[in-house]
Amino acid sequence: MTRTIVADYLVVGAGAMGMAFTDALIDHADVRVAMVDRRHAAGGHWLSAYPFVRLHQASTFYGVPSTVLGGRFQEHGPEAGLHERADQPTITAYYSRALQRMVDTGRVELYGGCDYHDRAVTSRVSGTTYAVSETTRVVDARYLSPDIPAETPPPFAVADDVHVIPANGVVGVEEAPSQYVVVGSGKTATDTCIWLLAHGVDPDAICWVRPRDPWMLNRALIQPNPAIYLAMVANMLEASAAAPSLPDLFLRLEELGIMLRIDPAVTPTMAKAPTLGTWELEQLQSIENVVRRGHIRAVHRGRLEMEQGDVPIADDAIVVHCAADGLKLPGRIPLWQPDRITLQAVRAGFPCFGAAVTGYVEATRDDDTEKNRLCPPSSYGNTLEDWAVMNVTGFRATASFGAEPDIREWASRVALNPARVAPDTVPSAELDDALARLAAHTGPGIARLAELVGGRL
Repeated sequence: MTRTIVADYLVVGAGAMGMAFTDALIDHADVRVAMVDRRHAAGGHWLSAYPFVRLHQASTFYGVPSTVLGGRFQEHGPEAGLHERADQPTITAYYSRALQRMVDTGRVELYGGCDYHDRAVTSRVSGTTYAVSETTRVVDARYLSPDIPAETPPPFAVADDVHVIPANGVVGVEEAPSQYVVVGSGKTATDTCIWLLAHGVDPDAICWVRPRDPWMLNRALIQPNPAIYLAMVANMLEASAAAPSLPDLFLRLEELGIMLRIDPAVTPTMAKAPTLGTWELEQLQSIENVVRRGHIRAVHRGRLEMEQGDVPIADDAIVVHCAADGLKLPGRIPLWQPDRITLQAVRAGFPCFGAAVTGYVEATRDDDTEKNRLCPPSSYGNTLEDWAVMNVTGFRATASFGAEPDIREWASRVALNPARVAPDTVPSAELDDALARLAAHTGPGIARLAELVGGRL
């Protein structure tokens, strides 16, 4: 049976970016939106994420523009005084409420458990196919969809007699092995190591396969306080303007307390730059068995077959796969094209705000050329060069849409915007200093970053 979806927009993907776009769109335009997702509900990868995951940044920077996630300060523990970071149940419940708010407008409908292909939506449950009208504008919110270990096979061969689990699996281990082998260099791997240590695993019982060492941002500086956040950005740009090279820049940022690395003896080459607490850094540094021999080719009983030589492991070792590609770099393309809108990062490092800006611009502008001028695509970090490109393109986009009075006013009221100075912000000498230094160093800093990456822009 084939039915027809009647809507002005079809948003493919009800994860973080699709939800932020739709929320901003319907709040500023009288339109009907159909959302489709292969999962049963809104929330994207959070519905399948490992159960001990938390946002690596303040909750306030995540979610949809109409409804603040979090906003409170932590009162206890190693991050007392910092803004709270939501856990998985909190995030999935938040998206459920956000979707219900949209549905209650009578202008949004979710087609959950469905696949989309060539202007057709097919239910995985009933087999019903829905045709999508030629007048319905398709919004692709899947372009940057992350891979997660629970849904991605390990990127290496696994012998039959080896115990390999995704990060999700550590909470279900029934018999403690003599060794855990954590595979991956990013946030999932650091979260897994912290979880194991918190549950009494001896640091010497953890083997950490880290093909690349990462640079990470000091979480204490990525806070919804403009005096703190904007001072950090001003320092970063001032350092950028004076840096003779990207490796030197990261060392300068480390001296400023902005960037962190796990091993002071190893210069990181990875710069996806999630945030990290200094308390987490201290715990991660207790793990001394770190393997840096490239990527794993195969896991055998008692042995890792690596690109640069084999590594012995315990016969009963549990190998924890944390090596899925969480941040994608498929290449920047215009967001607005004749056949679709492709959601991408706009403002560097904060995808929910970028998607919300895109939704606001779609609702308030008519010409696609003008929309693309206001919201040129940014990208994610990976290498040091990728990080620099992300910042250059992100700052340029911010300057473009920030020059529009209505967008600037709207963005000052949206908590997702990390750089906002809200109308009710209490004046302070610290904020005035941060704003003055930001004005002085943005131009030279971005110009120097652009020089350092050359033809990558």
